Amino acid sequence: MLLRAQITEDMKTAMRAKDAPRLSAIRLLLAALKQREIDERIELTDTDVLAIIDKMIKQRRDSIEQFEKGARPDLADKEQFEIAVLQGYMPTAMSAAEVDAAVSEAVSSAGAKLMGDMGKVMVLLKPKLAGRADMSKVSALVKTKLSG
Repeated sequence: MLLRAQITEDMKTAMRAKDAPRLSAIRLLLAALKQREIDERIELTDTDVLAIIDKMIKQRRDSIEQFEKGARPDLADKEQFEIAVLQGYMPTAMSAAEVDAAVSEAVSSAGAKLMGDMGKVMVLLKPKLAGRADMSKVSALVKTKLSG
């Protein structure tokens, strides 16, 4: 089943169960998907959907940080719940060892030796790791491997 169809089915299930918080989070996701489809006049693939979900998770993490600074634990909890719902659609995360092995493989296959080669390495890693690893941590790991 396509990811988009699964999300729609989950919305229907949440409606039937009268699970308002979950329904709200899923509707936010569907609205973001629909907005992207309309803006770009395309039909989203599962990869596109995962990219949108990843972006939404990052936004919520930033919001949680701001809410905690502003002493608003109620809003931070709501954002944390939305992250949990969104992460349910993401593929299983890779372990640190798997990410390290993928980075090492990409560095060697790209023939990267200098920091200037980082772009080549990231181009190889992005399709493999998108949605399965925090790309900012992957980027830091690539920098470490190229500088050391």
